[in-house]
Amino acid sequence: MVRAGSGKTTTLRRKRHRKLCKGFRLSRHNLYRQSISTLLRARAYAFRDRRVKKREFRSLWIIRISAACRMRGLRYSEFIHGLQLANVMLNRKALSEVAIHDPAAFDQLVELAKKSIKK
Repeated sequence: MVRAGSGKTTTLRRKRHRKLCKGFRLSRHNLYRQSISTLLRARAYAFRDRRVKKREFRSLWIIRISAACRMRGLRYSEFIHGLQLANVMLNRKALSEVAIHDPAAFDQLVELAKKSIKK
C-alpha cells in the first residue's frame, strides 16, 4: 500500500521548504522536487562563497593600495615592507580606506615606508 503524501506534517514540511526557496526563478521555487536540489546547491555555494568573499575583499584592498602607492612612486611590496620595518600595524583594509579617504595621511605613510627602507 502506498504511503499518504498529503498529510499535515508533509504539507508543513514542504511549506517550510518553499519558504527557503523564495527568490528562486521559474519552477525552482514552487516545484518541490526541483526546489530540493536547487536549495542544496544554493547552500553549497553559500558555504563556499563565505570564504571566497574574504579572499576577494583582501585582493581588492591590495589592488587599491597598490594603485595609490604607484601614484606616489613606490611598489606595493616595498610599501608593505617599509611599514613592517617602521612597526606600523595597520591592516590592508585600513590602509585601503586611508588611501581613498585621506590621501594626505597616505602620503605620510608612503614617506615613512620610504625612509624605513633606506635605513
